[in-house]
Parts: sequence; C-alpha cells; structure tokens
Amino acid sequence: MDKKEKSFEENIIRLEEIVSLLEKGDAKLTESLTLFEEGTKLVEVCTKMLNEAELKVVKLQKGEDGAPVETDFAAEE
Repeated sequence: MDKKEKSFEENIIRLEEIVSLLEKGDAKLTESLTLFEEGTKLVEVCTKMLNEAELKVVKLQKGEDGAPVETDFAAEE
C-alpha cells in the first residue's frame, strides 16, 4: 500500500481533533496515551515542515540594475 504523506494542513486538523478529544477527558487512559503519542508525532512532523518551509522563504529585492534579486528573508534582522 502506497502511503501518501499528509499535508501540513491535514496534520494540523488531526492535531486539533486530538486536542479536542483529550480536552473532553472521557477517553480511557490507554486511548489518551495513544492519542498523546500521535499528537506528539504530529507536532514533530509539523515542526519539520515549518523548518523546511522557512529555509525556502526568500525576499525579492530590486538590484542596482533594477533586476529582481533573491535574498534570505532573515537577512534583514
């Protein structure tokens, strides 16, 4: 079976579902632990996705000749 990688948005939706289920407080301990572990893994995946996206972010500026120049977004700091 080909396992398709979920998008950032799909992972966030599932994470919100997990938080909602855990906040209800009516899940059994084993189910709560399973949900917590899944949520922790989703946080790691989402953090990795955000870090990768951050590396791709560039800022376009006009060069001296008027042509667009890519610079790192964090270069302004």
